[in-house]
Amino acid sequence: MNATAMERILRGPSGLGTAGLQLTPPPAAAAEAPAAEVPEAVVPEVEPPKIQAPTIKAPEVHVPEVHVPDVRAPEVRAPEVEVPSVPGPAVPGLHVPGLSALLGTTLAPAPAEAPRGGKPGLGDPIPGLYHHPIAEPDPVRVEALSLKIKAWAIDEIELYPPEWEKDFDGFSTGRYMVACHPDAPSVDHLMLAARLMVAENAVDDCYCEDLGGSPIGLGSRLLLAHTALDPLHTTPEYHPAWEASLSSDAARRSYRSAMDYFVRASTPSQADRFRHDMARLHLGYLAEAAWSETDHVPEVWEYLAMRQFNNFRPCPTITDTVGGYELPAELHALPALQRVIALAGNATTIVNDLYSYTKELSSPGLHLNLPVVISEREGVSRKEGYLKAVEVHNELMHAFEAESAALAVACPVPTLVRFLRGVAAWLDGNHYWHQTNTHRYSLPDFW
Repeated sequence: MNATAMERILRGPSGLGTAGLQLTPPPAAAAEAPAAEVPEAVVPEVEPPKIQAPTIKAPEVHVPEVHVPDVRAPEVRAPEVEVPSVPGPAVPGLHVPGLSALLGTTLAPAPAEAPRGGKPGLGDPIPGLYHHPIAEPDPVRVEALSLKIKAWAIDEIELYPPEWEKDFDGFSTGRYMVACHPDAPSVDHLMLAARLMVAENAVDDCYCEDLGGSPIGLGSRLLLAHTALDPLHTTPEYHPAWEASLSSDAARRSYRSAMDYFVRASTPSQADRFRHDMARLHLGYLAEAAWSETDHVPEVWEYLAMRQFNNFRPCPTITDTVGGYELPAELHALPALQRVIALAGNATTIVNDLYSYTKELSSPGLHLNLPVVISEREGVSRKEGYLKAVEVHNELMHAFEAESAALAVACPVPTLVRFLRGVAAWLDGNHYWHQTNTHRYSLPDFW
């Protein structure tokens, strides 16, 4: 990134009422820095001679206090920071020795050894899986959210018939979303995420998998459902037919209603970001469906490429909307943040592969997940494939944490740091939900 772009980002928001959020003084002198200089070139203006002069003349001021290290801009040392294992430099208002500090917690990863002599019980975490245990979600919020999301599903959009009610309750949407969004200001904010989660699950089940889904014709169904998120702009003659189609099945009704609520609560930039992430998700669905139609077992790297699209990415990237603030589009587009988001989505999706492994074994045919693909393509046993998938997850998690912490130090904009915290909290909540949702998941007998 060039110096001008980084300067603008570090100045912070520029809209009405945001002057107090600026991290550096309005850059009257900053324009004097050569455009070719890296952001470090701005540092000398942080300590101009006029700051030191009063210090020399005023007897009541102690000189050592003026020359504290915190005067230097934190971004100067960003390339030298090694995180999370090595504490980074002090940043005003932010200390980032690793992602636990980024989160403002002291949580330690779960022990690698399995409980009860090596064999995990129902509701235990996967032995050796790197994760951060979290406290039980607030039961009051869980109950309130569970009641509201069920009322929306039944009364507002008629999402499912009575025979699906047990599975809906077993999904535990309320507990899931409260665990994933600890900074949500209210239950109404949590409902934004809950509706979208239920809608995405309905499309997956009804179009792709358990409840009548099929790879045959999936592209057409997904395209038409996507217009509930990204509206069709057509002529007056054909608009009514499209409008009527949005209520033609449960999947489209849920997409349309959830998106309507989200658009009213989000900014145009946040809504467009979500649409883009959902297009990624649908592209991943289509790749998996194509492999299913041709009985193709992809290479491991191909499977991981598909999973980078068919993954949970749309969920953590709305953490700012659910939190009641906005990560500016120019920060979201930073290549470093895009990598962090991709690592997060990939790691948390492999969590799903691992916890749903035994559930998927009971489905007809060869259900692709990372352990199965490793086993098939690398010629190892199912157990060896599963344990290697745990290692892949752990590598991705460590990369996510290291690069999140480095980015927070290199670009300590409050909204960016809060967003990184939110994504990390989402990963922790997602693991908690998979681990504790014994209605849906149980572990294989590999230990």
